[in-house]
Amino acid sequence: MALYRSILSFILVIVATFLVSCGSPTTASVPQTYTADQLEQIQDAIPDILKLRDRLPEIPRAIQRRNWIDVSDFIHGPMAELRLKMNYLSRNFLPKDREGAQKATRAFFDDLVKIYQAAEQGDVKKATQNYQEALSDIDAFLQFVPQASSSEG
Repeated sequence: MALYRSILSFILVIVATFLVSCGSPTTASVPQTYTADQLEQIQDAIPDILKLRDRLPEIPRAIQRRNWIDVSDFIHGPMAELRLKMNYLSRNFLPKDREGAQKATRAFFDDLVKIYQAAEQGDVKKATQNYQEALSDIDAFLQFVPQASSSEG
C-alpha cells in the first residue's frame, strides 16, 4: 500500500507540474501614457540634444574649407555623442513613438556615415547633401519627443 501511495503521489506531482507549465503567464500591459518621472527624464535630456544639434552647422563650414579631418573629428566626437543620446532617449518613449524615433536615429547615423565617406573621397557636394539629410533626421526625431505639459506621447 505504501508503494501504491508513493507512485500515486509521484504521478500527481507530474500532472500538477505539467498543468502549471502549460498555463499561460499573464503579460504586463505596456503603459499608454508617460509617467511624471519619464517625462522629467526625457525633458532633462532634450537640452543636451538641442545643444549638440546647434553645433551641427560646424560640419558644412569644415566641408566648404575642405577640412576633412575636422569633419571626421566632428562626426566621431559631438555627433557620435548626439546619436548615443538620441538612441538612449528613444528607449524611454512609448511604443507608438519609439519606432519612429529609432528610425530617425538610424537614418541620422546612416547620414553621418555618408558624410564621412564623402569626406574620405573629398566630395563636397555629397557631404553637403548628406549634412542636410542629417539635419532633417534630427528634426524628425524631435517630433517624437513628448511635450512636458502633456501626459500622453
